[in-house]
Amino acid sequence: MPLPSILLGFLLSTSFAALFHLIRSGSLRQFGTYLLASWGGFWLGDTLGWLLGWHFGAVGYLNTGMASLSALTALLLTDLVLRLRE
Repeated sequence: MPLPSILLGFLLSTSFAALFHLIRSGSLRQFGTYLLASWGGFWLGDTLGWLLGWHFGAVGYLNTGMASLSALTALLLTDLVLRLRE
């Protein structure tokens, strides 16, 4: 995968985590957790999208549609776990 695709992926997934943290608020520690969840979910979704043949919203070598859905799902699940632990 070319470097511009990787940078776009990290930019998008970081933006998802930052926006999610802005909406849900919380501590810096929660932001770090959201960031890791978004990164992991994004790249897992990108990989699964290509392996399963679900190519929607693809930008070059980056399957942004599936990756975005996966990142948002990971953020919601992470938020649920963090709220249950409180």
